[in-house]
Amino acid sequence: MTDLKAETTTETTPARNGAAPALSPEQLTEAVHAITDRARAASRILGRANRARKDRLLLAIADALVARRDVVLAANRTDVDRGRAAGTSDYLLDRLSLDSERVDRLAEALAQLAALPDPVGTAVRAETLPNGLRMRQVRVPLGVVAAIYEARPNVTVDIAGLALKSGNAVILRGGSAAAATNAALVGIIRDTLDAHGLPDDAVLTIDEFGREGAQVLMAARGRIDVLIPRGGRDLIQSVVTTARVPVIETGEGNVHILLDESADEEMAIDILLNAKTQRPSVCNTVETLLVHADSQAARGVLAALVRAGVTLHVDDRSRALLPEGADALPATDDDWGREYMQLDLAVRTVDSVEEALRHIRRWSTGHSEAIITNSLASSEEFVAGVDSAAVLVNASTRFVDGGELGLGAEVGISTQKMHARGPMGLAELTTTKWIVQGEGQIRR
Repeated sequence: MTDLKAETTTETTPARNGAAPALSPEQLTEAVHAITDRARAASRILGRANRARKDRLLLAIADALVARRDVVLAANRTDVDRGRAAGTSDYLLDRLSLDSERVDRLAEALAQLAALPDPVGTAVRAETLPNGLRMRQVRVPLGVVAAIYEARPNVTVDIAGLALKSGNAVILRGGSAAAATNAALVGIIRDTLDAHGLPDDAVLTIDEFGREGAQVLMAARGRIDVLIPRGGRDLIQSVVTTARVPVIETGEGNVHILLDESADEEMAIDILLNAKTQRPSVCNTVETLLVHADSQAARGVLAALVRAGVTLHVDDRSRALLPEGADALPATDDDWGREYMQLDLAVRTVDSVEEALRHIRRWSTGHSEAIITNSLASSEEFVAGVDSAAVLVNASTRFVDGGELGLGAEVGISTQKMHARGPMGLAELTTTKWIVQGEGQIRR
């Protein structure tokens, strides 16, 4: 078997742990650019690896995560303890934390990716033109993908796995809150790449260079093919407004659910409790409930949310639907536009599906919206009227997730309208190449 790794540069890898020495701006730029160059060299090799080799790699990484679980969990405890001492909220600590079960899920996600078809080389279209030219448009890797994200160690594995399967090299900036965990995870992935004769520079990190390194990465036009930010509003908007490289914007999740007048109460309670309380700190959690004024299920739904410990922020009309003695905060414009990421929920009463759609158009971040209804007409009006990346009918918004929708994992959930929208999986990390084959034809 050809050793693909032998074709890459043999530069020394920067230390995986510990802070980098103080660098001048020029030295910092040179150091980050050197990493992008190594990633580019690795991407050219990985992009030629066949599916069988990439799938064996992913399964080997999954096995290595399980085998070195203790290393990962010990590193994660360091991050969690440091975060707790710094006063990090319980919700953010939940996003940061790994346990044995979550490590197993990371490994399972890689196994699921290995089982999925390889998008590289698949034809988007193919035809023979009237002049005899044979034309194909096929998927090819993007090349070098960079990701800047917050304290979510699972994102490290998800993005690396998706990048490797789709033939891309990836440069990670995972944030200081998860520094020890990310270093452990990246180390395991790089070791496995090396053991399989593939370039370990296919997965690199600039964490050692901190925020200043991220600024250099965002300005590295021509060295990065696409940059994907994943995190809260401040991080995403900082990247979108600062970066000079192409960016796929992922969105914070100001997610809405409309409780239609015909909604079944039992189903509505199940969906709302799942969408709000299962994991409040993630982007597909509902943040605003719109209640149709004629809904017979509204009182029961709000009572169930209060019992579950959800703090409601209500408009005047919705306050009348609260159970007797229930406390609630008055809703303001700040509530309509807010991603709480905790057990808080804004509630507004509307008179029609169209009024709900107007509210969503005003306040939505374009992530996901849902309707709970027994009316076909209402569901069709809602689906047609929503202009977000995902729309659901009678299902929890927690399903807007790459793993849940059959993508194996996701890089993020795109809220833009470019080539990628919604959960981004393997296909979204490819672009296309046109291949035209002829027999001497010339244009006349």
